[in-house]
Amino acid sequence: MKVIASTLNAKYIHTNIAIRYLKAYAQPDFDVELAEYTIKDPVMNIVTDLVRKKPDVIGFSCYIWNIEETIKVIKMIKKIDPSIHIAVGGPEVTYDVADWMNNVKEFDYIVIGEGEETFKQLLTELNGTMNMENVHGLAFRENGQVRINPQRNKLDLRELPSPFRFEEDIPHLSKRVTYIETSRGCPFSCQFCLSSIEVGVRYFDREKIKDDIRYLMRNGAKTLKFVDRTFNISRSYALEMFQFLIDEHLPGTVFQFEITADIMRPEVIEFLNKEAPAGLFRFEIGVQSTNDYTNELVMRKQNFNKLCRTVTMVKDGGKIDQHLDLIAGLPEEDYDSFKRTFNDVFAMRPEELQLGFLKMLRGTGLRLRAEEHQYIYMDHSPYEILGNNVLSFDDIIRIKQVEDVLEKYWNDHRMDATVEYLVTKVFPTPFDFFQEFGSYWEQKGWSRIGHQLEDLFKRLFEFLQSKNIADLEIAEGLMKLDYISKQKYKPRKPWWQPNFEKSERSKLYQSLLENPIQLGEDFLSLQLNEKEIYKHTLSERLSFDIEKYIKDGIIEKRDSVLLAYFDSSSEKVSIFTGPIHD
Repeated sequence: MKVIASTLNAKYIHTNIAIRYLKAYAQPDFDVELAEYTIKDPVMNIVTDLVRKKPDVIGFSCYIWNIEETIKVIKMIKKIDPSIHIAVGGPEVTYDVADWMNNVKEFDYIVIGEGEETFKQLLTELNGTMNMENVHGLAFRENGQVRINPQRNKLDLRELPSPFRFEEDIPHLSKRVTYIETSRGCPFSCQFCLSSIEVGVRYFDREKIKDDIRYLMRNGAKTLKFVDRTFNISRSYALEMFQFLIDEHLPGTVFQFEITADIMRPEVIEFLNKEAPAGLFRFEIGVQSTNDYTNELVMRKQNFNKLCRTVTMVKDGGKIDQHLDLIAGLPEEDYDSFKRTFNDVFAMRPEELQLGFLKMLRGTGLRLRAEEHQYIYMDHSPYEILGNNVLSFDDIIRIKQVEDVLEKYWNDHRMDATVEYLVTKVFPTPFDFFQEFGSYWEQKGWSRIGHQLEDLFKRLFEFLQSKNIADLEIAEGLMKLDYISKQKYKPRKPWWQPNFEKSERSKLYQSLLENPIQLGEDFLSLQLNEKEIYKHTLSERLSFDIEKYIKDGIIEKRDSVLLAYFDSSSEKVSIFTGPIHD
């Protein structure tokens, strides 16, 4: 019997751990072939590839991001060869099972919940007596009627075989994200999250996990992401794993975790700040809302003061990048309340701030009680909200405008100095800046066209000009600093018009050739000749003391010169500053 476990990932760099658990658990009785695609692949290409493999059974792992495309694939396969048994599983089809079976006739079987043992039992029956009543946690059809068997007891995770020991995965480990589970379940009850449905937390065998991580690193894995819903729920366990990863990591490896920040003890952070190499760890922290009433309504326990303490301590340590999440559209959080939430969180200056929108996931308490808050939402995945009793569709559109420019201008860190100046000195709050710029961006139609790096600078400058902000020349100077400091080579055509005339630049360069120490010892040590200084440097006049700004972060109005030297051999830029001399 030819069996395939398949899925459509959101991106090529992602891997699916679920189908690997299915394959590992089915061995040695069944040799399951893995077949991964992406949601961007043409459906016809996926169908062609799968059908040519001549399978008897295909199992698909289903999520909100791939269910629509997966159904298209399944319907085409069933038209081509109705004899192929189609089983689906995963969080998207585990809830509302009867609806799925009634609405998608091409689903022969739904594997409900934890799928390793159920899928293997299904294969056993398909290869034998076809008595599906023997398979716990399975939905199937019998005489045209949908039958749903009760789920089994939870698996003993310590007994599960490793999903990582497949030779066919080794060539791809260095190029893709590897996902790791060390536990299943979540101790919290957040009503918008599927994890709240499963009671309790169960752990895998930690020594097996360590062996898997060693194996993955030896074979080239670079990015390993832990999918535990709350990695640090057990302080002793988290500390043990952190210590192991610090001790045994290989150079260039990055580990990502989802942590609950307000339960992380200061001594754990102090340990990481002291012992962890910079860049080894990355934290993802779900804040979602700082509105206490909203959090109470979704049964979310969160101490925002302690969360701030954790984020601030980690940031001050300078070792770990942090990605913080917000959700717009939670109960009783209107536009003004979400603005406060955004500003509360942005005040911590996380390396990334992800602005998401509430999705009414199947099986969650919030979806079951949607009418209480007059939610309207998409009928199809990802079930994103379109409004509720306090947040209109127009409000949602405005917040989406914020999301668009936040991603481009903060999360990508193209112009940190500029954004910091604008959100603290020019606009009333960070949210006001991103909202006003996002609205302008939308009005200009820029969300519908592509952009190069230079375009991002030009568009921000055009927006600031339209606002007629005070001290525009300071913002422009910071934008130039941001742009230049990110370049590897001297830009052929910067996004701005040079403010030095050729004669002024020549005068400056001749002065520097005669007396290079005026830009400091580091500039003197370069020993640039006339040809090099003209070919490999770029100079600009700024309206504030750039040296004082770089040293102390203080804006003091006084003309100064910024000179950037681009070293083509090292692909690095060096910034030099000094006063303007007449």
